[in-house]
Amino acid sequence: MDPIPEISHHNLMGALLDGSATLIDVNGTESYQAGHIPSAIDFEAKSSVLADLLPADKSALIVVYCGGPECSAYLRGARAVETLGYTNVRHYADGISGWKASMGEVETLVAT
Repeated sequence: MDPIPEISHHNLMGALLDGSATLIDVNGTESYQAGHIPSAIDFEAKSSVLADLLPADKSALIVVYCGGPECSAYLRGARAVETLGYTNVRHYADGISGWKASMGEVETLVAT
C-alpha cells in the first residue's frame, strides 16, 4: 500500500479554519476523552459508523492522527478511510502531543 502523505501543522490549521478537513483521532476512546483536537472523530468508538460521519465527497480532505511522530496507530484509521473510497487522506504526524505542544486547543469529554 502507498504511504499516507503528511500534512503540516500550518496546513492543518488552515484546513480547520476554513472547514475543509475532517479529522479522525486514532488514539483510542480513553485518550480521546482525555483530550482531542476539536471536531475530531473518535475512531475507536465510531469505526462501525465511520462512513456515516464522513463527507459524501470522496475527494474531501481527511486527516488522521494518533499520539505523535513515533506512533503508527494512525494507519488503522487511514486504511479504513481509504477502504471507504476516500482519496485525499493525510497524516498529521505531530499527533495530539505536537498539537498540545503548539498550544492548540484541546476538547475533553467527561465520561458518563
